[in-house]
Amino acid sequence: MDLTQALYTTRAMRRVLPDPIPTIVIKAMLDAAVRSPSGGNSQNWRFVAVADPDTRACVGALYQEAFATLLDEVYGKALEKARREGDEGTLRVFRSAQWLADNAAQVPLWLFFYARGDESGASIYPAVWSAMLAARGHGVGTCLTTILGAFKAEETAALLGVPTDRGWKQAAAVPCGYPKGRWGLAARRPVHKVSYAERWGNPVSWTVEQPLWTG
Repeated sequence: MDLTQALYTTRAMRRVLPDPIPTIVIKAMLDAAVRSPSGGNSQNWRFVAVADPDTRACVGALYQEAFATLLDEVYGKALEKARREGDEGTLRVFRSAQWLADNAAQVPLWLFFYARGDESGASIYPAVWSAMLAARGHGVGTCLTTILGAFKAEETAALLGVPTDRGWKQAAAVPCGYPKGRWGLAARRPVHKVSYAERWGNPVSWTVEQPLWTG
């Protein structure tokens, strides 16, 4: 796949089929992940690939609880406002997120990314993104989630046997599966609306009214 196509179409795919992900694709995703840069080339990361149905069922239960906590403690008011105002864009995202929570146990593959001594995430998130781009190249949809690490870190670590006493912390959990929907460009604000030249607040001298890649 063309690199630009992968960059422009690798968006969050939460609704996925239960079809298993072949081992060769899992290998390609994680091998791409270890090729990413890390601070001082420390490579201080560990990846856990979960495909076993029983373990996925446990992950799914934890994810549902974490998502319920997220709605209650973080996004409850925003969801109420969106419903009240008929904000279909926001409601669409919430429906997608709710689908993932409801079907988390059916997601055929979960990738967990753990890091140590990387509080900013500068060393682990390039690896996460490389794995997601590699997945896109094989037609596998992904999305980056952090709620298990935020609300169920201890339970998830216990389930996966992670030695947290050695400093390992969950940076991301990435559900993976062949998407139910279609790939395509996600709607975004034009880049010149969120970019500055030299100093904050100084507008750039150019505009990008339409995506520079449209397929």
